[in-house]
Amino acid sequence: QVQLVESGGGLVQAGGSLRLSCAASGRTFSSVSMGWFRQAPGKEREFVATSWRGGSTYYADSVKGRFTISRDNAKNTVYLQMNSLKAEDTAVYYCAASGRSGSYYYTGVYDYWGQGTQVTVSS
Repeated sequence: QVQLVESGGGLVQAGGSLRLSCAASGRTFSSVSMGWFRQAPGKEREFVATSWRGGSTYYADSVKGRFTISRDNAKNTVYLQMNSLKAEDTAVYYCAASGRSGSYYYTGVYDYWGQGTQVTVSS
């Protein structure tokens, strides 16, 4: 079992920055892949970024160059630094953990999910 708790969401103006954090517990953190997804009202949950096992990082095209995922295995925490935020980034952001192989952008690969944190970008 892995428990995930997100924090760091809030209201920010377009062009601003936020850093989301996700604290994990319950399993050896360094052995799992950690991802961020988001879900806007009326839309499906979509992939944002992942720190995959083996050290690779992947990003959705819509956030590439603006968002950075990082992890601190000593603190069992994964971060999502979000810069140059746009109104279309407004969503609930979810942290997720995966202990298996598969398509990193697919929600079904991730076994554990946090409760989500709201990010609102005003234009």
